[in-house]
Amino acid sequence: MRAKTGGGAAAAAWPEHLATHARLVKSASPDVLYATTAMRAYLRACLPLQSLLLLRGLLPRAPRLLANSFSLSVALQACASAAAPAALGASLHACALRSGFAAADLFVRTAIVEMYAKCGRVDLARTAFDEAPRRDVFLCNVMLAAYVARCEVAEARKVFDGMRAKDLVSWNTMLHGYAVRGQVGMAREIFDGTEGRDVFSWSSMISAYAKGRRSKEALELWREMLAVGIVPDCITLVSVLAACSDLAALHIGADVHQFVESNMVELDLKLGTALIDMYAKCGDIDSAHRVFDAMPAKDVLTWSSMIIGMANHGLGHDSLRLFSKMISEGMKPNGITFIGVLIACTHVGLVSDGKKHFRSMSEEHGVEPTVEHYGCMVDLLGRAGHVEEARQLIRSMPFEPDAIIWRALLGACRIHKNVEVAEEAMAKLRVLDPLGDGHYVLLSNIYAQANSWEGVAEMRKTIKRESIQRIPGRSSIEWEKTIHDFISGDRSHPRSKEIYSMLEEMMDRLRQAGYKPMTDLVLQDIDETSKVRSLAEHSEKLAIAFGLLTTLPKSTIRITKNLRACEDCHSAIKFISLVYGRKLIVRDRNRFHHFSEGQCSCKDYW
Repeated sequence: MRAKTGGGAAAAAWPEHLATHARLVKSASPDVLYATTAMRAYLRACLPLQSLLLLRGLLPRAPRLLANSFSLSVALQACASAAAPAALGASLHACALRSGFAAADLFVRTAIVEMYAKCGRVDLARTAFDEAPRRDVFLCNVMLAAYVARCEVAEARKVFDGMRAKDLVSWNTMLHGYAVRGQVGMAREIFDGTEGRDVFSWSSMISAYAKGRRSKEALELWREMLAVGIVPDCITLVSVLAACSDLAALHIGADVHQFVESNMVELDLKLGTALIDMYAKCGDIDSAHRVFDAMPAKDVLTWSSMIIGMANHGLGHDSLRLFSKMISEGMKPNGITFIGVLIACTHVGLVSDGKKHFRSMSEEHGVEPTVEHYGCMVDLLGRAGHVEEARQLIRSMPFEPDAIIWRALLGACRIHKNVEVAEEAMAKLRVLDPLGDGHYVLLSNIYAQANSWEGVAEMRKTIKRESIQRIPGRSSIEWEKTIHDFISGDRSHPRSKEIYSMLEEMMDRLRQAGYKPMTDLVLQDIDETSKVRSLAEHSEKLAIAFGLLTTLPKSTIRITKNLRACEDCHSAIKFISLVYGRKLIVRDRNRFHHFSEGQCSCKDYW
C-alpha cells in the first residue's frame, strides 16, 4: 500500500516517522511510548489507517500497548478517523472497559463517543455519552456534532440545551445543524444568542438565508458582517453571490468580485463558478465570460454554468460552440450540462441539433435523460410548432411526466393555438398541480385566441370556484445597491407619485410611437379603459418607469420578473428601447430579453 503524505509540520517530519516505524518493527520488545508517539504521528499526518496497521503489527509483541489511557485514546482516534468497522472500535471499547479507563478517563470516553459516531453508530455513541460520569464541553461538542452530521437536529438540541457550559464551537455546531436542515428561523435564534461570533457563525447564517431564497436578508446580514469587521472566507462569498444571483443584485455582486480581486482571494472552482453564475443571472453575460476565461482551472460545473448562462441570454449558437470546445478539451459533460445545451437549442429553435444532443446523452456520453431533459425537449419541439411530436414524446417517456412537462406543452399550445392538445394538457395539470394559477390563465388565453368565449368564461368560473390564488407579477430593479420591488398596481413605494407621473408620460409617448395595448390579454370582466390601465400598471412597466426616473440617460436598465413577461409588456418594452434610446435587459422566469432600438434579442421567439 502506498502511503499518502499529510500536510504541515507532520508532512515535513515524515522521514523521521518512517525511521521510528522501522525501529519499532525490528524491535523484539517495542517501547510503548515510542509506539504511541509513532501512532500519533501518523494521525497528525492524516494517515489513520497506517496508525492502525502499526498497532496491529505491534500488539503481539507489546501486549501492554493498550494498557495506558494515552495509547488507548490514540488508537480510538485512529479508528474514528479511518472510519474503521464498528467491530474494531467495539474491541477497543472493551479494552477501555476492562482497564477502567472508559469511566475514569475523560479523553478515552470522548474518543469512544467520537469513534462510534464516525463509524455510524450514533446509538452506541449516545450510550457511551450518557454513561460518562462527567462531561466537559469538548465531550458534549463531539456528541452534538455527531447528531448534526446525521441531520438529527432535535436530538442535537437536547444535548445543546443540557450543556452546563457552551463555547463558540457549541453554538456554531447547533447553528450549522439548523442551517443545513433549512430551519432558518431556528438558525437565526441561535445566531442571535451567539457571543463572539466568528466568520463561521456569519457564514452559516448567510448560507441559510441564501439557500432558503431569503436573499434580501442574506445581503443585509452581509452588510452587517462587513460593518463589524469580520473578514469573509470563500464559503461566505459563494453564499453572498448566490443571493445576488437570486435578486439580480449586479452592483453588490460586482462589489464582491472587487473584494476578491483587491484582497487577492484565490479564485477557486466554487468561487469562480459562483461569480460566473452571478454575472449571468444578473444580466451581464460579458463579465461572466471574462471570469470564465480568467479561471486557471475549470470543472464540469464551471463549463455548465457558462453554457447555461449563454443559453438563457439567447446566445444559443455561442452556447453550443462552447459545449463543443468543452468536449474537445476532454471534459465529460453531466446532466446539468445537457440541460444548458437543450435550453440553447430551445431558445433559438434548433430542433435538429436538440434531437441530436438528446440522443447523444446516453449513446455517446453515458448520461441518462431525466424528466428535466424530457421537459426541455417538449419545450423545444412545442415552441417550434411540432406540438404533436412533443405530445408523442411525452407518451413515450420511461417515467410519468410531471406538471412541468405538461405546462411546457400547454405553453406550446398557446403559441400555436392548439385547443385540443391544450385541453389534454390541462386535464393532466388539474390533477398534478390543481392550484397552479398559470395553467388557467394560459388556457384562457388559448380559448380567447380561438374566439371560444365560453371557454374563457368557464376558466374564470373555475378560478373563482376553486379559490385559486393568482401569483402576483413582481418585478425588481437594483438602484444604489438596493433592490426595489414592484407588483402590479403597486403604490407602496416612497416615490410612488413620481413613478406614476413618469409611467403616464411613458405610456403617452409609446402610444404616439405606435404601441397598442393588447387588452384581450386581460381576463377580468372590466371595461376597455380599465383593461388599458391594468396593462399599463404591470409590475415591469412600473419598474422601468422607476429606472427612467432614477438612472442616467442612455444607461442600461435591468429588470427581473418572477413570471413570464406577457406579450403586451414585451411589445411595450421594445417601444421603450426605441423611444428613450435605452438598452433594457429583462430577466423573466424563462430567459433573458435584451431590448435595443425597438428590437428584442429573442426575435419574438419566446
